[in-house]
Amino acid sequence: MESPQPNPADNRATVSGRRLSAIAFVDIVGYGLLMGADEGGTVRRWMSTVDGILQPAAQRRGGTIIKSTGDGVLVEFPSVFDAVEWSQEVQGALRASDDVPPERRPLLLRISIHVGDVIPVPNDIFGDGVNIAARLQEYAAPGGIVISETAYGLLRGALCSHARDLGFLNLKHIEQPVRAYALDPAEERVLPVRPQQGALPSIAVLPLQNLNGDPADDYFADGVVEDIIVSLGGLSDLLVISRGSTLIYRGRTLDPREVGRTLGVRYVLYGSVRRSNDQIRVSIHLSNAQTGASMWSERLEVAPGELFEVQDRIVDRVVARIAPSVRSAELAGAMRKRPESFSAYDCTLRALDIMRRMNRETFGEARELLERAMADDPNFAMAPAWAARWHSLQVGQGWSDDAARDIARASDLAFKAIGLDRNNSLALATYGHLKSFLLHDCDAALVYLDRAITVAPNNALAWVLRSATSSYLGEGRQAVRMAERALRLSPFDHDIFFFYTFLSLAHFANANYADAVKWGRIALDENPSYTATLRILAAAHAANGQLEGAREIGRRLLDREPGFRLATYVATRQPFRTRELADLFVARLREAGLPE
Repeated sequence: MESPQPNPADNRATVSGRRLSAIAFVDIVGYGLLMGADEGGTVRRWMSTVDGILQPAAQRRGGTIIKSTGDGVLVEFPSVFDAVEWSQEVQGALRASDDVPPERRPLLLRISIHVGDVIPVPNDIFGDGVNIAARLQEYAAPGGIVISETAYGLLRGALCSHARDLGFLNLKHIEQPVRAYALDPAEERVLPVRPQQGALPSIAVLPLQNLNGDPADDYFADGVVEDIIVSLGGLSDLLVISRGSTLIYRGRTLDPREVGRTLGVRYVLYGSVRRSNDQIRVSIHLSNAQTGASMWSERLEVAPGELFEVQDRIVDRVVARIAPSVRSAELAGAMRKRPESFSAYDCTLRALDIMRRMNRETFGEARELLERAMADDPNFAMAPAWAARWHSLQVGQGWSDDAARDIARASDLAFKAIGLDRNNSLALATYGHLKSFLLHDCDAALVYLDRAITVAPNNALAWVLRSATSSYLGEGRQAVRMAERALRLSPFDHDIFFFYTFLSLAHFANANYADAVKWGRIALDENPSYTATLRILAAAHAANGQLEGAREIGRRLLDREPGFRLATYVATRQPFRTRELADLFVARLREAGLPE
């Protein structure tokens, strides 16, 4: 008797120990959050969903639940038709139970389907087909289904008439891109999360819409989004939702408020990309997810050139605008709150606003706010990190009545912040700067500053403080490069005067006194109260042969710091580590009329 010819949609066809299968992978949406809130209840709801819905529906279609992964199951079917019909029945049954009390309600699921070769072993199956199905589920909407192109090609009629083309997806650990289609739920399902009320603001970066319509261009849009997420993720004061949680929005146009409710974020970044032979156009929008209001938008048009270089330029510009925009919005919100309702984060924001004003009369209020933040949340690393900066500035401004005490306190606070969060770039950079500027230990400083840049390559403050240490060591050319990089990373920073001041210092260390004067003047226009600017600018004027300008700046410095004396400054705050630069700097300050 002749063996029957294998049906491509029948998973019982076997060749050399393999068989062609329709594979469905089921994943619980928000599993970690649910388990953290109610571990026992979540397990009971999951078992009820498996036993009451998944298992009976699979048996009716000849399917077999191969294994449970804790937060999902792997199911094998005799045909892709059975797999899709089963998936639709399961999601329909779960939607029908929405009026059940939450504690008894079945869980919200994502389901993915693929057809491919599998290798059967006792109680399990393996192979690329299984791996692809497992990775595809990340792209399914909550309550939705995603199917691979292989499975889609075997379907026909009403089963996939409303499928949405997701294009080619780059799946983790899968060598070739996989084209997929989404069968979205009839209405938006809400993830089992709540808007995040934690210390830090949160943001979701949605996939960019590819306006070309050519799925081959998706990789460029994906690369831009991935780099934005990674770059933002290195910032200490922003929580960024993982890319896996935002993939469900690919190819969809949504209200930012819906995204905020679904993902539990306060801000949403979204946009589009269009490529042509001679131009790449990227449109970006940042919205408040609670109100839907647009906070910032920009359209970037660049020549294609070197692809990755273009991508980097786009990411740099976007990241440079996001962080200041979010911080401004958060500060505005903190200012509207009653003092008794401040959180640790709100107190820190208000302290930073006072610190950047550099007003001696109000500067102490910032320390009080930071101390309140540390008391309210002892595990919030940003508060002691900025408190360390406060003490450093107190000494640097010449306002401290006990420099040794403030230096020690700054060091203790920065070290405490590092202990709370070893990868907190702000804490690492602050500690490194203290080591070089106030403790005169540049070797140790470089260890912490370089580590700050490693953990957060887009932290502009880390780069500018690293530039300062290079200036102290007489490495002027490197100091200029680093300060310029910091400015590129944060051209809209609220503390931009600080960046200009250290660029002026770098040019002084590089013996380019005209540029030192130029950037010192720009820094002074931004903030006339920062005494470091006045010292550097006075010395730069004198070194550039502009004695009248040097003395005018010297008089302004003495107005701000009447007790300034060169001998005390050399003994405590003179930062240069090379004898030649230190002597030159002090001599130029003397020429500017500053008293011994």
